[in-house]
Amino acid sequence: MKKFFEAFANVWKIEELKNRILVTLGLLLVYRFGAHVTLPGIDATKLNGLTNQTQEGIGWLIDVFTGGAFSQASVFALGIMPYISASIVVQLMGIAVPYLQKLQKEGESGRKKINQITRWLTIAITLVQGPGYIYNLYRTLPADAFMLGFNSFSFLFSAVVILTTGTIFAMWLGEKITDKGIGNGISLLILVGIIARMPQAFIQEFTTVVTENNGGPMLLVIEIVVWLLVIVACVLLTMAVRKIPVQYARRTVSGDFEQDMMGGNRQWIPLKLNASGVMPIIFAQAIMFIPAALAGLSKSDAAQTITTQFQNVFGLAYNIVFALLIIIFTYFYTAITVPTNKMADDLKRSGGFIPGVRPGVETGDYLDKIMSLITFPGALFLAFIAVFPAVVVSFGVQSQWALFYGGTSLLIMVGVAIDTIQQINSYLLNRHYDGLMKSGKNRKAVA
Repeated sequence: MKKFFEAFANVWKIEELKNRILVTLGLLLVYRFGAHVTLPGIDATKLNGLTNQTQEGIGWLIDVFTGGAFSQASVFALGIMPYISASIVVQLMGIAVPYLQKLQKEGESGRKKINQITRWLTIAITLVQGPGYIYNLYRTLPADAFMLGFNSFSFLFSAVVILTTGTIFAMWLGEKITDKGIGNGISLLILVGIIARMPQAFIQEFTTVVTENNGGPMLLVIEIVVWLLVIVACVLLTMAVRKIPVQYARRTVSGDFEQDMMGGNRQWIPLKLNASGVMPIIFAQAIMFIPAALAGLSKSDAAQTITTQFQNVFGLAYNIVFALLIIIFTYFYTAITVPTNKMADDLKRSGGFIPGVRPGVETGDYLDKIMSLITFPGALFLAFIAVFPAVVVSFGVQSQWALFYGGTSLLIMVGVAIDTIQQINSYLLNRHYDGLMKSGKNRKAVA
C-alpha cells in the first residue's frame, strides 16, 4: 500500500502526465456541468414525470449512460450513445463495404476518414433520436412545462438542434480527452455518468435494508461482500491472459535466419481472455435500446408485448438476447482488435516462430484457433456477469443497486478504470518510476 501511495505521488512529478490528468478532469467537469443545463423552453421545476420514468428499468439505464442528463431534459440528454451507435454501424459495414475495407488498410489516413464518416453518421442518428426524445417529453411532461407552447415548432426545431449540438460537443470532449488527456475519452464520459448515479442507488438500498429494517445491517454487509467479489471477478476477467511461447532465430553472417536450438531467445505472446474489453457490453447495450424504441411507435398488441419485454432489464427475454449479443460482439470485436494474420507476418519477418508451428499462414491459423478457444469462455463469463443483476434482484436487492452487481455499469467501471490505470502506469514506467500496478518495477535510467 505504501508503494502505491508513493507511485501516486510520483504522478504529479511528471509534468506531461500531470497536465493530461488536469485536462481530463477539466473536460469531465464540463461534461457533468452540461448534464444539468436544461433545454431552453422547458421549466426545470416540472420534470417530475420524466424523473419517474427513469426510476427503474431501461429508462434508468438510459439515464445512467447519460449521467442523469436524460431525466434532466438536458442539452446532453442523448449523451454519447448516438456516437456509440454510429461506431457500431461503421464497424459492421466495414465487413461488407469494400470502400471501408480499403480505408481500414490505409493506416492513419484511412482511420481519419473512418472517424469522419462516423461523425457524420452520429449527426444523422442524433437528428432521428432528437425528435423521438422531444416526443417523449410531450408524452411525459405537463403542457405548462413547455414555456414556448406545447406544440410550438420553434421549440421543436431549436430543441433538436441543441440536442444534436450537445451530442457533437460531448463527442468532441471525448476525442479531446483521448488526444490531450489520458485516453479512453468516450469510455470515461460513460464512466463518470455511471459513478454519478452510484451514490444515489446505494443510499436507496441502505434506506430499504437498514432504516426500514428490511434485513438489517448484516444483510447490507453481505451485499457489499458479494459486490466486492463480483468486482474481483471482473478484474480477473479483464486481466487474464494465455501466453503463447515464441522463439526467435539468430541472424547469420549472410543475413539468413538460423534456428536457436538452445531456446535462449524465447519470449511470449500474451493473448487476453477478454481482448475486446468493455466494448461488447457497450455495443450490445446500444442495440438493446432499439427494439423498445421501435415497438413504441406502434400500438399493436405485438408491439406492446415487445415494448414490455425489452423495457424490463431484469426480464428473461431481455437478458437472453443481451447475453447472446455480448457473445457475438465479443467475437466480432476480438477479430478486429487482434489481427492474428498480421501478428503471424510480423513474427515471420522478425525471425520469430512458435515451436512446432510453421511460420506464416499456419502460425496465423494457430493463433486464430487459440483466440477462438480462449474467447469462448471469456465471452460466456462476460455475458454471465452482464446478466448477473437479474439474478441478484430476485433475492430482494433494490433494482437500481442491483444494476451495479455486474451488468453494464460495473463492467464498464472496472474495464475503464483498469485501462486508465494502465495508461498512467505506462507514463510512470517510461519515466523510470514505480508503476501503480503490481507489474511495475523500479527502473533506473541508463547513463
